Amino acid sequence: MLVIGAGAAGLMAAISGLNNGAKVVILERNEKAGKKIYISGKGRCNLTNVADKNEFFSNIPTNPKFLYSAFNFFDNAKVQAFFQDHGVPLKVERGGRVFPVSDKASDVTDCLVKQIKILGGEIVYNTRVDVVEYDDDRFVVYTDNGVYADTELIIATGGVSYPLTGSTGDGYFIAKKFGHTVVSPKPALSAIVASSPKELSGLSLKNVELSIKQDGKQLYREFGEMLFTGRGVSGPIVLSASSVINKKEIKNMLLSIDLKPALDEQKLEARLLRDFKDNVNKNVANTLPLLMPKSLVDVVLAKSRIPKDKQINSITKEERRNLVKTIKGLTFDALGLAPIEEAIVTSGGVSVKEIDPKTLESKLKKGLYFAGEVIDYDCFTGGFNMQCAFSTGYAAGYYASLKEI
Repeated sequence: MLVIGAGAAGLMAAISGLNNGAKVVILERNEKAGKKIYISGKGRCNLTNVADKNEFFSNIPTNPKFLYSAFNFFDNAKVQAFFQDHGVPLKVERGGRVFPVSDKASDVTDCLVKQIKILGGEIVYNTRVDVVEYDDDRFVVYTDNGVYADTELIIATGGVSYPLTGSTGDGYFIAKKFGHTVVSPKPALSAIVASSPKELSGLSLKNVELSIKQDGKQLYREFGEMLFTGRGVSGPIVLSASSVINKKEIKNMLLSIDLKPALDEQKLEARLLRDFKDNVNKNVANTLPLLMPKSLVDVVLAKSRIPKDKQINSITKEERRNLVKTIKGLTFDALGLAPIEEAIVTSGGVSVKEIDPKTLESKLKKGLYFAGEVIDYDCFTGGFNMQCAFSTGYAAGYYASLKEI
């Protein structure tokens, strides 16, 4: 069994196949395995999520049904058991996110590579695939480091996000060669380019609610954390939002941030009145930091059409209500998504219509399998993408090994 790509899906495919008695060789273009694993979860590797099945699949915006079989075969409980049984203690953090106790992504990669060595598998590094042919009932893989051949081939090359990790879209070319449709790649879990002023860059907001509307229709709404960048917005709730709006043309799209979602307009106005009463002789710009980060004040006042040097005792009822509405809905235009090279994952890839969801085998070419991000699915943040890489990899390795042994 040949596997192209030593990322999360490829490594798990190899382990699954080896456990089932197959001989496995992994071809990896980088000098080491799991480069994308190393940077996942900010270097800590959020390797799965403890969510129950219904909640888990609600976090997969693209082709969730395709993943049912693979997930059932190797679910989040089995992933946790695998790593803990092989010397990687785990912990569960906010939102059900699962990390190594050590907070080291390297422990996850090292565990996978070690198991492959123990089971007798081989990883050939610094090997870039040039061409894949099919000859005499075998896949013949021509590389810059020799020629490899086998009856079963698993493509686990990832998407096109973070190309420095080796995800450069090579798997798409192989898929197309064997007649597969590749859904045009789009950025997912991406920052959003927006009309927010650059002076907000670096500001992080917690406990806010982000909603996105297009032509008045709500596309997304979520509570959590976000941050402003030099080009727009990012952070957990923005990343998830990007995986929803990337299905649309980003036109006439409005981002709205509720800075105080715990307070309705009436309660917020009452809070403002109390603050104003206690600071009646100050100007409004010096009073609002009681309610929001100081760096937001000028932006909020400008949106509310209130001069920042205006005295509290001269604020009109209409201005106060404008202020309330702005705090409950600070709006910016969405202008686009950050480049796909900067996205955390790729949306798009090999069409799921052409892959058997149980075995991950191509419906067009027997013996050809796909696993991980090269397939057209993507998930929200929280360990869901990594879990799906492990699930599809494990299933592909298992079913490919059945034909080999």
